[in-house]
Amino acid sequence: MRLSTLRHACRNLPTPSVHQPRTGVRVFGLAKSSLPLGPSSNSQLLLRAASSVSGTTSAEKAPKLGKQTDGPGYENTIRENVQRTKEEMVALQRGHPALKPTLAIIQADEDDRLLELNKKMAGKIGLNVTQICLPRECTEDEIIEEVLKLNEDPRVHGVYLHLPPASLTSRVLNTLRPEKDVDGVSDLNVGRLVRGDMNQGFIPPLANAVMELLARHDTPMEGRIVLVVGGEGPLGVALQCLMQRRGMVVLHSRRSSEVLQKQANAVVLLAAGHMDVPPTWLRPGTAVIHCGSALMTGRTDLCQSGGNIAIIEDHGMEMSGVGPLTAALRMQNVVQSSSRWAQGQQYRPWTLRSLKLQPLSPVPSDIEISRAQTPKPVDQLAQEIGLLQEETEAYGRTKAKVRLSLLDRLREQPDGKYVLVAGITPTPLGEGKSTVVIGLVQALSAHLKLNSFACLRQPSQGPTFGVKGGAAGGGYAQVIPMEEFNLHLTGDIHAITAANNLVAAAIDARMLHEATQKDKALYSRLVPSVNGVRRFSPIQISRLRRLGISEIDPSALTPQEVSSFVRLDLDPAKVTWQRVVDTNDRFLRKITVGQASTEKGHVRETQFDIAVASEIMAILALADGLGDMKTRLGRMVVGSSRSGQPVTAEDLGVSGALAVLMKDAIKPTLMQTLEGSPVFVHAGPFANIAHGNSSVLADKLALKLVGEDGFVVTEAGFGADIGMEKFFNIKCRASGLRPNVVVLVATVRALKMHGGGPNVSAGSPLPREYIDENLSLVGKGCSSNLRKQIQIAHLFGVPVVVALNVFKTDTQAEIDLVCQMAKESGASDAVPCHHWARGGRGSVELAQAVKQAGSQPSHFQFLYSQETPIVEKIRMIAQKVYGADDIELSPEAQAKIDYYNQQGYGKLPICMAKTHLSLSHMPEKKGTPTGFTLPIRDIRASIGAGFIYPLVGTMSTMPGLPTRPCFYDIDLDPVTEEITGLF
Repeated sequence: MRLSTLRHACRNLPTPSVHQPRTGVRVFGLAKSSLPLGPSSNSQLLLRAASSVSGTTSAEKAPKLGKQTDGPGYENTIRENVQRTKEEMVALQRGHPALKPTLAIIQADEDDRLLELNKKMAGKIGLNVTQICLPRECTEDEIIEEVLKLNEDPRVHGVYLHLPPASLTSRVLNTLRPEKDVDGVSDLNVGRLVRGDMNQGFIPPLANAVMELLARHDTPMEGRIVLVVGGEGPLGVALQCLMQRRGMVVLHSRRSSEVLQKQANAVVLLAAGHMDVPPTWLRPGTAVIHCGSALMTGRTDLCQSGGNIAIIEDHGMEMSGVGPLTAALRMQNVVQSSSRWAQGQQYRPWTLRSLKLQPLSPVPSDIEISRAQTPKPVDQLAQEIGLLQEETEAYGRTKAKVRLSLLDRLREQPDGKYVLVAGITPTPLGEGKSTVVIGLVQALSAHLKLNSFACLRQPSQGPTFGVKGGAAGGGYAQVIPMEEFNLHLTGDIHAITAANNLVAAAIDARMLHEATQKDKALYSRLVPSVNGVRRFSPIQISRLRRLGISEIDPSALTPQEVSSFVRLDLDPAKVTWQRVVDTNDRFLRKITVGQASTEKGHVRETQFDIAVASEIMAILALADGLGDMKTRLGRMVVGSSRSGQPVTAEDLGVSGALAVLMKDAIKPTLMQTLEGSPVFVHAGPFANIAHGNSSVLADKLALKLVGEDGFVVTEAGFGADIGMEKFFNIKCRASGLRPNVVVLVATVRALKMHGGGPNVSAGSPLPREYIDENLSLVGKGCSSNLRKQIQIAHLFGVPVVVALNVFKTDTQAEIDLVCQMAKESGASDAVPCHHWARGGRGSVELAQAVKQAGSQPSHFQFLYSQETPIVEKIRMIAQKVYGADDIELSPEAQAKIDYYNQQGYGKLPICMAKTHLSLSHMPEKKGTPTGFTLPIRDIRASIGAGFIYPLVGTMSTMPGLPTRPCFYDIDLDPVTEEITGLF
């Protein structure tokens, strides 16, 4: 409600009118107000009119008017308020020792008397006061600029605008955040007061001070008639509402009535400047409060007319007048604001509103289903799950970045249950892990009413336009809007591409400059003189320390030290860093750079990888904060020197710039499912050569948000032998998190293939074995691959629930057989899931099974110790997870192991790079292969990410496009901007 509407509403309250006589007592004007159209928030006098004193002509002959502001009652009022506020402050700081409530005063002149009054009162209570002094003729925009800064400053809990009335425009007042508006002058706070909702608003300190003084007057509050002179702004509205709420009758000078002239028990003078006070308004015992400036010099005015006399006295600002009481009440509001802020930092219970689904049969296309649902605005979703307004950064209406400050705010909040969705060994028929994740979360939140969060990887543009398509789930279990999920999202992959290629450019440029310049010339360019001063940058000082050079004066280095500093001496044949692009482009698998004449013959062979294969993507997924990410980026090894020493991104001097490029990408992206459940989409490391899981940070944030009884469901790439094993041994080791349940996804069709079913090829009809009932193939698939994957999960001590993703061709006998054999193989439970066709309702049975399994104790353990030698770590994974008899190291792999041990990398976990299509290294071997030796062709290291990855067979890090890529079907309607053909 706008303030003008509130004023109108209050004017039309049933208040009698008063006739204004032509003669009257003149109350001489005091200093101008600092509230719009009303008084300063520093008021002056409470006095009583004397009985008729005939013939009195001077103040000396007139009796004093029972002045309350100098008496013990007034002093007690201030003292009581100060003591109460101090007690609130002590209680607040007991729970939040680091909290120091602060009041900021914006003023437009150099008169600091008001500042001193507030500082004096703040000192009594233990608050901070800060001053922003603007020029007297400051503009509205200048004021707003300062207000916006204070709005965003977490150290400031209250803002007082001590400005001329003309400067306090509606735009200025309503720029101020209501939670920091401790003078209660914004439209929202006035509206809250009018409505009677003060849980979040503030009573203006001056209005509160007037009410405190009226409460100490002899006349009872109930039924008292109060005449208010002036007060057209927020203060007048607030005061009238407070008085009427206490049962008082409020009159205004502009509405006169002969009948009620002598009935006023109190007069409140809100207007500034000279004002006429008719003597007929005053009767014996009338309280008069003049809300003028508290900062005027001492003086006495005698006002006489018609036999009634009012003596108005002032003794300056020394704890007399309403000014000190107003300041005390302002401090009380600051402490209240701080207390609300502290309460707001606590965990907030969810108020999640689920979206209704009306599944159709047959099930429409994914994009049709997505468009048929209207997602909630992302700011509404954020509020429902307990995020603060300042913790989100919106990217359009339906997605937002979430700031990592949430982790600090909820650091004491217990984590929820941690659920990992993995799968049996993938087949071309598809298993549907992403749909299971989303269906499970929809069932938990929308149907079981349990806080739950999905954490998914961001899909790469390569597969989206290539052969796989997107990764938003499918059917009635998907993330929406699915177009935004699959296309660009919030640009994280583009940030990774930019950062990765900056490193590549830095490598080639450094090799060129070192090859074409002498030490002295190179040094003068690396450490130039700027304005006659030469100094090392912080990154260069870090390199000096790694070289054992303690000197920080560039002119003090010896020639040998200069040479060591400027020469990375990268061996072109040993550069391991590649350029990346987020497109499947087979012709970039091997390229030549440096062929232009300007590169002076520095030609070398290199290659492009797909962007999600960049080590920076793996770092994004494993970092636990901005500082950790920056450290990891700096220690990335990009190659070796000719002497065999590793060269890092920090040696290149590029680590700080990489952190700058990645500073927004580190924040997870908030989206939602078809049923309005929250989803974090963050990171998407290549699952073959990296660990293939979404980010540690997304999981940590979600676990705090769901609360102790909630669930976070995340997905591991490929089968349990790859994605789950890496999740446990790499991601859980980096995060410190421990999973409670593994959901193992299987399909009848995939189990038939593992049971010996025929191969399938894209574009060809499915063989009858996958369409007709075949219990024999299903049984063989369960006894081999399904049982093995359950056993792998048990190696880590985590209970398993099997989710059978049901297709319309599955028979009840096949479904029952899978569930029975899964339980016999050690699964805690096995249930059929129908989320694709029914949404969350189709996965309620799975949700109940996961809830039950999550209530059991977890005995999580790593497969190997970090201290275990590299070779033994590889052997343990090959034998215990894959079922190999042993491993076979190539001479090159053995040499790399020796090198990594020498460099101190031997304690890093192992990230196996092998085919996802088989438990073995042979893609064609389905089921559970046995009797094989796992060949280790080569070994590489991602030092920044923090793992070593052995290469089993040939791994391509740049996919190619098929004969008919997905992009043939993708198009855009230029009128509606609707995307077609994405799915």
